[in-house]
Amino acid sequence: MRSLPSKPGRDRRLCRMSSPRPGPTERRLRADRARQAADVIRQLVVQRAFPDGVLPDERFLAAEFCASRNGIREALDLLREEGLIERVPGVGTVVVAQKYAHGLNQLMGLAETLHEHGEVGNDVRTAGLVRPPGPVAQRLRLAEGEQVVYVERLRRLNGLPLSLDLTYLPRDVGEPLLAEDLENQDIFSLIERTTGLRLGAAAVTLEAVNADLHSAAVLEVPRGSALLVVERLSHLADGRPVDLEFIRMRGDRLTMRAELRRTPSGEAR
Repeated sequence: MRSLPSKPGRDRRLCRMSSPRPGPTERRLRADRARQAADVIRQLVVQRAFPDGVLPDERFLAAEFCASRNGIREALDLLREEGLIERVPGVGTVVVAQKYAHGLNQLMGLAETLHEHGEVGNDVRTAGLVRPPGPVAQRLRLAEGEQVVYVERLRRLNGLPLSLDLTYLPRDVGEPLLAEDLENQDIFSLIERTTGLRLGAAAVTLEAVNADLHSAAVLEVPRGSALLVVERLSHLADGRPVDLEFIRMRGDRLTMRAELRRTPSGEAR
C-alpha cells in the first residue's frame, strides 16, 4: 500500500458521483466512510508510512478519502480508541503505539520474525512433563497415556507483552529443550538444533477471541480485549508432528500478514 502524498492532489469534485441521481456511494452513512478511512490509515500506521509519527491534517485526509472532516474525525476516533494514535495540542495527531507484522508465509519463530524490531524475550511460566488432553495426543500422533512436554511462555518484545504461548511437544523432542535457554531462544530453532532435523510445514488456524481473566492479566490488557488466537501444528520435514501451539496474541500490537496466490480454476487447492 502506498503512503499518502505530501500534498493534497485530489480535486474534491472527483469525489462526487457523475449521475444526477444519488448512487450507493452517496447514500453511505458517514460511519461507513469513517470505517473505510480508519482501515486504510491503520495499515499505513502498521507500515510506518509516517516517519515523523505525525499524521496529515484533517483537511488533507478529508480530500484524500473523499470524506467530510467530521467523517475523518470519526475515523481518527476509532484509531484513538484502539490506542494507535492520540491528539497532541500544537502538534497534531501522532502515532503513540506500534503494531508489528507477523508473517504467515514462512514457518518462523517470533524472534526470527521480529528480529529487526528489537529483542524478543520469554517469561517461562511453566515447563515440564504432563499428561496431555486426548485431542492433543491425537494431533501429535501419540499413544494414549503417553506424556508430553508442556511449555507456557509470555513472549515480550523490548519488554512489552506480545503473546502467551502454550506449547505441547512429544517427550523425545521436548525433554532436551528443558535444559536449553527457553528464555532467550525460539523453540523452533532449539528443536532443529537438538534433534539435528529440519522443520518442514505447519497447519495454522487463526481466529479472534476476547481475553479471559487469566490471559488479560498475563498480557496486561483489560478483560474482554481483542486477542488473535493462533493454533499451529508444526511438522518435521519428514511429516512427523512435533509442536502443537496455542498462541494468544495482543491484537493491538501484532497484525498477521501473508501473500496468497490463486490457483487456476480446476486445480487442486
